Amino acid sequence: MRYWLFKSEPDTWSWDQQVAKGALGEEWDGIRNYQARNFMREMKLGDRGFFYHSQKDKAVVGTVEVCAEIHPDSTTDDPRWECVDIRALEPFARPVTLQEIKETEALAEMVLVKNSRLSVQPVTESEWRLICEMGGVQT
Repeated sequence: MRYWLFKSEPDTWSWDQQVAKGALGEEWDGIRNYQARNFMREMKLGDRGFFYHSQKDKAVVGTVEVCAEIHPDSTTDDPRWECVDIRALEPFARPVTLQEIKETEALAEMVLVKNSRLSVQPVTESEWRLICEMGGVQT
């Protein structure tokens, strides 16, 4: 299993909207960055991810699971753009902010710290475990 981080502006697509989609989940569509798309091409069923609210919140708010592997993005006819589907798993008891992540030495090399603009990004297993612990979620 691999770990990922999915960023969304809560005014566009929020954690609550993701949860409302239930077990079927939702397409993680609209990604128009080749690196982010390529990361989605690496994802497998059951991979886990952080759901991250960008913009004003700037915090990890829950965990998600990849429930459909790479397929054409339904929001475009351009065959270059593909996406996965994700479903909500568990909310964080306490959101873990970007500031906290940046202040945690063990997370200094995290992609979120080094390239905060990338909307889909890998997370290492040690980063996963630490952020889950910080957010009050069992791994």
